[in-house]
Amino acid sequence: MSGKQFLLTMLCGSLYAFNTLSAQIAQPIFRNGEAQIVPEFSSSENWIKEELWVETTFDSDGDGLLDRMHVFITRPVQTENGDLKLPVVYTTSPYYGLKLWALLGLFDKKYNWDVKHEIGDTPKMHKHPSRGTRDKRPFMAFYMDNTWVPRGYVMVYSSSPGTGLSDGAPTVGGENESLAPKAVIDWLCGRAKGYSTRTGNTEVFAKWCNGKVGMTGTSYDGTLCIAAATTGVQGLEAIIPVAPVTSFYQYYRSNGLVRSPGGYLGEDIDVLYDFIHTGDKSKRNRNNREVRDSILVKNLDRETGDYNAFWASRDYLNQIDQMHAAMLMSHGFNDWNVMTEQSYRFYVAAKEKGLPVQLYYHQQDHGGDPPMTMMNRWFTHYLHGVDNGVQNDAPVQIVREFETNPTAYSMYPDSLAEQVTFYLQSDNSNTGQLQLTSNVNSQDITFIDDYHFSGEDLATATSGEHRLLCLSPVLEKDMRISGTAQISLRLASNKPAANLSVWLVALPWEDEKTTEVYENIITRGWADPQNHQSISEGQALIPGNYYQVSFELMPDDQIIPAGQQLGLLIFSSDSEFTLLPDPGTELTIDLNGSYFSLPIVGGKEAYEQATIK
Repeated sequence: MSGKQFLLTMLCGSLYAFNTLSAQIAQPIFRNGEAQIVPEFSSSENWIKEELWVETTFDSDGDGLLDRMHVFITRPVQTENGDLKLPVVYTTSPYYGLKLWALLGLFDKKYNWDVKHEIGDTPKMHKHPSRGTRDKRPFMAFYMDNTWVPRGYVMVYSSSPGTGLSDGAPTVGGENESLAPKAVIDWLCGRAKGYSTRTGNTEVFAKWCNGKVGMTGTSYDGTLCIAAATTGVQGLEAIIPVAPVTSFYQYYRSNGLVRSPGGYLGEDIDVLYDFIHTGDKSKRNRNNREVRDSILVKNLDRETGDYNAFWASRDYLNQIDQMHAAMLMSHGFNDWNVMTEQSYRFYVAAKEKGLPVQLYYHQQDHGGDPPMTMMNRWFTHYLHGVDNGVQNDAPVQIVREFETNPTAYSMYPDSLAEQVTFYLQSDNSNTGQLQLTSNVNSQDITFIDDYHFSGEDLATATSGEHRLLCLSPVLEKDMRISGTAQISLRLASNKPAANLSVWLVALPWEDEKTTEVYENIITRGWADPQNHQSISEGQALIPGNYYQVSFELMPDDQIIPAGQQLGLLIFSSDSEFTLLPDPGTELTIDLNGSYFSLPIVGGKEAYEQATIK
C-alpha cells in the first residue's frame, strides 16, 4: 500500500469513526428551558425523508378496505439505528394534496353559492370544480422542518382523508377527520400499523419516536389539532392550534344568519369540501354522491341558517370531554375569516375542564404563530419532559397595537374589565349618541336595507337612510376594551325576514391604504332576527311586530386612542358577509328598548375619565 493509499484509508476510517461517534453522542440540547439547535441535527443533507401509509379504523370511501393516511416524515439521520428516540411535532392538513395552480380556484366565485336572493329562498346549486392531485411530495410538507428538526424533533405531516395521497373522503368536520390523526399518533406510539406503500403489506415502524407527540397548524390545520385532541388519543401531549375552527356552524353562520367567512362571499361547507377533495379520482364520484350531496348539501340549510344536529356534530365543544392535551391557543383579534369567537370559546371550555392552557392573541388578521420562544418552551416541557416552569408562565399574552412583542396578562378578559351599558339616542338623521343614561322619550328610528352600501360607506355617510349610527364623545384619553361586547335591540321589520349587522368602529375612518387592520373596525357581529329566541328554531317575523334580538359581537382586546370616538353602526345586509336580498326592507329600532354593553378596563369610571374634557 502506498503512502497516499494509507493516508486515504486512515482518513476514511477516521471520518467513519467520527460520524459513528457523532451519531452516538448527538442528543437534544436545552438552555433556559428551550430546545437549542443541535449542530449534528442541522444539516438538511443528513435528514432522512420518508413516506408511508398508516391504516385507520374506518372506511370512508366505501371500497371495503380500511382507509390509509399518507404520512411524510423528516428526521435526523442519527435516529436511523433506533437508539436515539425523539418526540414528534405533527401537523395534518387537507391542503397537502393541492397543486399550486389549484389555489387560484380559491377565489373563483363561480364555485360559491349565489348570495343575491331573498332570505329564506332556496338558492340555485352552484358549480363544482374538479381538482388535480399531487402524485409526489405533499404540498408544503416541509415548511416546519428547519424549525423543529435541528432542535431535536421529528417532523411528521399527513394528508387528511380524501385529500392528496390519503384514502377516504373529506367530511369537513366529520368523525373520520378526527380519527385519521388519531391513527397516525397511534402508529407513532406503536399501536397502529403503517405500511411502506398504499396497498402493500410491508410494515414500517416508528422506532425513533419516544412516544410523545405535539401538534400545531393554522386554520383548518389548527382545527385538526383540536379534532385529534378531542379523541383523547394517548401520546398527544400538547397542541398549538392557530386560528382554528372549533365550530363549523359559527364559521358559516351567525346567530341563525347565513354568513360567509370574510373574503369568501358565498362559501359554505360543501364549497370547502370541493376545494380540498383532491384524493383518488376513481373514488370522487362516490364520495360526492355519498358525502357532499347526501350529507353536506342535504343538511347545511341555507334557507333558515338554523343550528341542527348536522352542525352540532361538527362542533368540537361537544367532544371536549376526552381531551387531556395541554393547549397553547393563538389567534388574531382582526381575523374576519376564522373569527375570535372560535378560539375563545374553546379556550374557556378547556380552562374550565382544568387542562393546562395558555392564550396568545395579536392585533393582526388570519394566522400568526405565537413567538418561537413560547412554542419552544411549550414543546420542550410537554414533549421532552424538561421542567422549565412553562406551566407557571403568564397565562395570557397579547400583542398591543403598534408593537411586536406581547404583553403578559393574568387573564383574558382583563380582570379589571367591566361591562358598561350604553343607551341609544338619535334624531331624524339616524345619527345619534351612545349615552350612559336611558332616554324614555326617544323616537323609533327606521332605516332601509341596501347592500350596495358597504359598512365603510355607512360608517362615513352623513345621511342615515340606510343605517343607525350612535357615537360616543371624542376620547380625551386612551381607553382599553377587553372581552366581548353585547347588543340588545328591540326591532321590527316590514318583511318576514331580514339581515341584521352590527359594527363597532373607531372614527374618524382612516385611509385603509395607510392604516393598520385594527384601526377602523373594532369588532362586529351578525344575527337573524327570526332566531331571537333560539338559534335552532327561527320563526318568520310578523311585519310591524317588535322583537328583542340580543347577541354578542366578536371578542376583542384593543386600546382606542385619544382623539377617536366609538361608533355603533347598525344596519341590515353586510355586502362582505351576508346574503344580499333586493334593497327595500325596512328595519325599525325602538331606542327605548335597546342597549349596548362594552367591556371597558376600569369600567364606567374609566369611560367617564376618558371622555371628560
